[in-house]
Amino acid sequence: MHIYLDFEKPIAELEGKVQELKLLASQDSSVSIGDEVAKLEQKAAQLLQDTYGNLTAWQKLQVARHPRRPHFVDYIERLAEDFVPMAGDRTFGEDVAILGGLGRFRGRSVMFIGHEKGSDTQSRIKHNFGMARPEGYRKAIRLMNMAERFNIPVVTLVDTSGAYPGSESEERGVAEAIARSTDRCLSLGVPLVSVIIGEGGSGGAVALASGNRVLMLEHSVYSVISPEGAASILWRSSDKTQEAATAMKITAQNLHQLGVVDRVLEEPIGGAHRERNQMIKETGDAILDELKGLEKLDASTLRRLRREKFLAMGRVAAS
Repeated sequence: MHIYLDFEKPIAELEGKVQELKLLASQDSSVSIGDEVAKLEQKAAQLLQDTYGNLTAWQKLQVARHPRRPHFVDYIERLAEDFVPMAGDRTFGEDVAILGGLGRFRGRSVMFIGHEKGSDTQSRIKHNFGMARPEGYRKAIRLMNMAERFNIPVVTLVDTSGAYPGSESEERGVAEAIARSTDRCLSLGVPLVSVIIGEGGSGGAVALASGNRVLMLEHSVYSVISPEGAASILWRSSDKTQEAATAMKITAQNLHQLGVVDRVLEEPIGGAHRERNQMIKETGDAILDELKGLEKLDASTLRRLRREKFLAMGRVAAS
């Protein structure tokens, strides 16, 4: 059953009517409603296209958080062959908010690392809603070290509202772990392609997204803090959340224009959750395209280009 977002209620009503008419026709073959169904389907499709062609930043955030949006495990299931998951940071323990391992991707070995939010209540609790503790980032560092040792490219899939801020996370040094993970991304001597597939929240996202090429899905978001958090700090009110989302320039289109991300991947009309397999395939095509360009470069060039890319962000040319 499709899950509709708040702003999709008019679409839900039309598609609901279509389903009702189809059910009626299946129960009584004498009822001829084909033309009526076709008109409603066309109207619903047009409304869906119009709605998703004019989403606000706050609405895009809702789409990025959609519970049916493809997650790390969905991408791995369809993109990676012979995937071997790797666990533990060899210091404290395992954190399943960040998953990773080796797999075959379209004829080449790739180290996949990414956040996993979970798809139902039980799995969301298990994966801590994609909010990693320090050991998750230290595991990511370990896997990046391994990838560099064996000259294997790294692909990271980012989808988190941020690192876990609980007391045990702070006690084990989450800020230091994020900083070291970010530094390891920047110093890697192998290609690193990062894709923001849902939420890219705060340093918890940057720690895996400091790649040679940073891609974003069309309705994903990337920000230093959640709009809810910004509203509570700046205005001390949840009423300003939508205003914060707009002001923060969190959308893929904003960030591509600002030079923070390199490429925006178009989503199916209605969002990635409506055509999951199509979105995963097209994301895989984009990753392959980026890897082919980066595989020709040596380690020193990869590091230099990555450094120049991030140092250039925020620079203002003197008039």
